[in-house]
Amino acid sequence: MPDRAPQPVDRQLPTDEARDLISLVRDIAQREIVPSAAEEEDAGRFPREVFALLSESGLLGLPYDAEHGGGDQPYEVYLQVLEELAAARLTVGLGVSVHTLASYALAAYGTKEQQAEHLPAMLGGGLLGAYCLSEPASGSDAASLRTKAVREGDDWVIDGTKAWITHGGIADFYTVMARTGEDGPRGITAFLVPGDAEGLSAAVPEKKMGLKGSPTAQVHFDGVRVPDARRIGDEGQGFAIALSALDSGRLGIAACAVGVAQAALDEALSYAGQRRQFGRPIADFQGLRFMLADMATQIEAGRALYLTAARLRDAGLPFAKQAAMAKLHCTDTAMRVTTDAVQILGGYGYTADFPAERYMREAKVLQIVEGTNQIQRMVIARHLAGPEGR
Repeated sequence: MPDRAPQPVDRQLPTDEARDLISLVRDIAQREIVPSAAEEEDAGRFPREVFALLSESGLLGLPYDAEHGGGDQPYEVYLQVLEELAAARLTVGLGVSVHTLASYALAAYGTKEQQAEHLPAMLGGGLLGAYCLSEPASGSDAASLRTKAVREGDDWVIDGTKAWITHGGIADFYTVMARTGEDGPRGITAFLVPGDAEGLSAAVPEKKMGLKGSPTAQVHFDGVRVPDARRIGDEGQGFAIALSALDSGRLGIAACAVGVAQAALDEALSYAGQRRQFGRPIADFQGLRFMLADMATQIEAGRALYLTAARLRDAGLPFAKQAAMAKLHCTDTAMRVTTDAVQILGGYGYTADFPAERYMREAKVLQIVEGTNQIQRMVIARHLAGPEGR
């Protein structure tokens, strides 16, 4: 029987350094992440020691400047690292994406003094970040957030509750959007809040259908006092900062989705090459071969789409439309591909003895986080046809 074992993704990388980086990531994934992924996800255990290793290896600040401890890598490379990590375990890939998102505001809008003081620890000092925009009553309508920050002398006092916060309760720093002025998007300001700030607490993590190893929790701010030196950007600029961060963050979700889909395809290929029915491997049957071909095609299309958006970003060109397209297509692809992988494994695909069912459960959340796919369609349509109700 011919060898049908899945092969590593053949990546088009811009430099030898990038190729070495991918090799390092694959080695870490196979040694430190994959062996315990299923057991730890089932137990709901967050692998903090893996994130410490990633930080030591320079993998938590890849797209940021080396001056402050970053990796000076283009988004084209950073996203392919995310894909590899997500294929090994989504909790890790998504966690790196969220940490990068949480670091964005300071890296892009902070003063030189703020960057010099905080970024080295955030990017390479073992810290883990969280991004606080959503609230119990403001998800897709993020501009209606109610968490308030009131000026008291040289400090700001923050009160309110954030919801659906990845790393809520375990993060070392939180990038927080709070209302400092009028209703609507122009009254929101960004703050960098330390995880051990007095008055900051987290609720019990949500019980989720998938991604159980990644804590998602409400975060409460009860008179949390932060100095004005931790305000990021101008007063009232927070919502613009948040949207700018999400454009890049959506590419991270797209890359993670492709990683999960690729892992599901690899599992289906391996199973189909070994499982025999009617005297031959089921991979010989045309019905399954066509399913595998469709799965692989959708994955390649998603990878090409997120890389196109990343290259626009790296060139300093507008990429918001392409980022929304990538997030939409790649996460929908992950849902289709993981569902088909379960089908190919048949009854075994529905059991926890194989990872296909976990991939399927994890893929679902990627259609929801960092802007639901319905919101992505709205964003794309605005770029195509202009704002609604003109």
